[in-house]
Amino acid sequence: MLAAERRDHLLGLLAREGKIVAKDVAAGLGISEDSVRRDLRDLAAEGLCQRVYGGALPVSPAVAGYAARQAVAPDGKRKVASVAAGLVRPGGALILDGGTTALAVARALPQDLACTVITHSPTVAAALLDHPQAELFLLGGRIFKHSAVACGAAAVEAAQNVSADLCLLGVTGVHPEAGLTTADSEEAAMKRALSERAADTYILASSEKLGTASRFRVLPWEKVSGLITDAARDDPVVEQINAIGVEVLTAG
Repeated sequence: MLAAERRDHLLGLLAREGKIVAKDVAAGLGISEDSVRRDLRDLAAEGLCQRVYGGALPVSPAVAGYAARQAVAPDGKRKVASVAAGLVRPGGALILDGGTTALAVARALPQDLACTVITHSPTVAAALLDHPQAELFLLGGRIFKHSAVACGAAAVEAAQNVSADLCLLGVTGVHPEAGLTTADSEEAAMKRALSERAADTYILASSEKLGTASRFRVLPWEKVSGLITDAARDDPVVEQINAIGVEVLTAG
């Protein structure tokens, strides 16, 4: 099989199966695992897959810059935000992540809701300025412009001094096996720090993120209370996540 044919085969397998296991592909094609790994390196270099131990997973489409991501799945994000906003109780304290889905959550919160919102996102904080009964705490640090959030040691330290009832966290990749991932190591560390300060953590994930992975793990499934998505209840990835005991709130 020519290199171009192997490439098409791997991309087709990734689309159908949602993952590539290098040893299985090598056995099926009668080639060495080294050849498969070289092909996967080439695909990863083009941004067409995310390499993991033993093979590859679909790459998340949510790794573009902040401005570009605002145009990705806006309806799905609004649906997710509507369900997420309903989890915030009057008088409660919420840790709200940054990113475009979190911004949609901020906009979905009732304007008369009395609550405390803790965030490391200047854009989220600004979106809540016209909520007169929402008390805002903005965590500072180095601004990671890709997601318009504060990250780094100062931001993590600030996060360790707050607590909340609920954390609503965004990620770029949601996969039954790989867990919850994002593309930047410092952002992943910040998300973990935020999650650790809340009684419950729910993941915000519009459907295009399901079944995909990014390079850095944020949290394993056992560390979260549930997932909020606009994917259908019978979506194969939703069913797999349900099967491992994670609550999935669908926003159909």
